[in-house]
Amino acid sequence: MKPRAVVFAYHNVGVRCLQVLLARGVDVTLVVTHEDNPNENIWFGSVAAVAAEHGIETVTPADPNGDELRAAVRRAQPDFIFSFYYRHMLPADVLALAPRGAYNVHGSLLPKYRGRVPTNWAVLNGETETGATLHEMTAKPDAGAIVGQTSVPILPDDTAQQVFDKVTVAAEQTLWRVLPALLAGAAPHLPNDLAQGSYYGGRKPEDGRIDWAQPAERVYNLIRAVAPPYPGAFIDVGNTRFIVARARPVPVGASANAALANLPPGLHVSDNALFGVCGDARAIKISELWCAQDGKPLVITPSQFLQLTHSSRHS
Repeated sequence: MKPRAVVFAYHNVGVRCLQVLLARGVDVTLVVTHEDNPNENIWFGSVAAVAAEHGIETVTPADPNGDELRAAVRRAQPDFIFSFYYRHMLPADVLALAPRGAYNVHGSLLPKYRGRVPTNWAVLNGETETGATLHEMTAKPDAGAIVGQTSVPILPDDTAQQVFDKVTVAAEQTLWRVLPALLAGAAPHLPNDLAQGSYYGGRKPEDGRIDWAQPAERVYNLIRAVAPPYPGAFIDVGNTRFIVARARPVPVGASANAALANLPPGLHVSDNALFGVCGDARAIKISELWCAQDGKPLVITPSQFLQLTHSSRHS
């Protein structure tokens, strides 16, 4: 008899890991996912669409603590519960409905970067490595025993989306590799030593505000960490918000750094190019700058930036 599972899932990791379960012959009897938020940039795949393709019952409860969801999980009679980038913590009594265990995929190398948006935090903090972890779920977030991990590199110019794409593959690989032993009851459960790790909370779009007084490395890491399709690192000039969509640090010793070194921190135009001068006198070249017009991003040239900021400062 096939093992039965209820899957709580969203986003690309949810899509790929649900497909792994199906490919491994798991009988997924219920999928719990989210309604897409009309105010969110939905750039990722649909778990609900995958479930529909396979004829799997799908529910989208607003509250995972509701009695209706508990009843639906009981009816599904799972051996296992899996959570793949589902955005709510699951209560202990729901986890207990799976007699063979409840497991989550988290987008970091636990115990590091427990909590929310671990990929964005890892890029922001200048990490050179992250990955995906399959772990047992407990009442405390990202705190259960580790069943499997796969690491991926973070290259110096990787954006958070590029790293997230790697983490998605790492999640798929981890689940594919570990699942046979897990289903057989033979998977290792290794300690998750929280004292050796870290925890981070969620991030809001407003957290992307650039402080040019910071060192160039810190500013560049922020730009990479929230680059589109995330909300973007930004500055406000008057009533106009500018988003730094793509950028690259100017190498130490380059002539542009010398030419800009005496300018105050902030955005400047030099030789018909946009640069951000930072608090350590190093510069970041802005290769793509956006501003919002009629609710849509518009790419701004250096000359347009000068015109817009001049009018903003004198309006």
